[in-house]
Amino acid sequence: MAVIETMNLTKKFGGFTALSGVNLKLNEGEIYGFIGPNGAGKSTTIRILLGILKATEGSVKIFGKDAWTEAVEVHKRIAYVPGDVNLWPNLTGGEVIDLFGSLRGGIDNRKRDELMKRFELDPSKKCRTYSKGNRQKVALVAAFSANAELYILDEPTSGLDPLMEQVFQECIREVKDAGKSVLLSSHILSEVEKLCDRVGIIRQGKIIETGTLNELRHLTRTNLVVETKKPITNLLSLPGVHEIEGNGHAASFQVDSEQLDSVVKHISQFGVVKLESAPPTLEDLFMQHYEGAGIPEVEVGGISE
Repeated sequence: MAVIETMNLTKKFGGFTALSGVNLKLNEGEIYGFIGPNGAGKSTTIRILLGILKATEGSVKIFGKDAWTEAVEVHKRIAYVPGDVNLWPNLTGGEVIDLFGSLRGGIDNRKRDELMKRFELDPSKKCRTYSKGNRQKVALVAAFSANAELYILDEPTSGLDPLMEQVFQECIREVKDAGKSVLLSSHILSEVEKLCDRVGIIRQGKIIETGTLNELRHLTRTNLVVETKKPITNLLSLPGVHEIEGNGHAASFQVDSEQLDSVVKHISQFGVVKLESAPPTLEDLFMQHYEGAGIPEVEVGGISE
């Protein structure tokens, strides 16, 4: 069953087209990674899913309901965490979490307390004193305390340290184990790679690729590290070989997946002593789509702002 389904979703702001024919499908019990650089259309898509913006064209269904005309019913079953959380400055973190819970008709207090402990959140402090990371923790605790069926998370770990990111990932796995669904928009590609069942890449308002990570890996390169008895010759002249480092008896390089067989046959004639092969990461895949396109470059663990 499709929890989220958009068909030919288009959003225009005057003469600017922010989204153009976006087709997105999130199935029940699935974690869907929604990735792309700033300005690609991720947040616009999410605002339409939440019923904050109205689509110019196309249909948007959540639980089979129209995301715009039936937004109130949809919101009863979802939890949302933005990438920049704004809280009431005079309330404490605990009061905000309880307020969010009361809007939903109550939350699991035992689970709330457990999550505050896991995220190392002091609920007695006023929200005006919280760092960005602590404001994110408040929103995450409120979301994961709720008995939601769908979690829509837009850059949810923004401002969290690596230890808290790990706690977040544990919570996502627990949600999945409970049969819930997650739409995760993130710049942290390693996070998406660890958590998501399927990935959609959006660029300039269009979904350019979608599928499981294994299905998308045919689009990119395999990393090889080779050591041979005799110096390798003519490696640079082989089709599909890129980014060669080292020379002679030892080298590391990337190979287009469709050329892997012929490249391995070539290097085997020099007497292979060591051969290490690593599948392409989501970082590699993402760079292949965006390099040379005038898009902010990918950093390790994320994208430069």
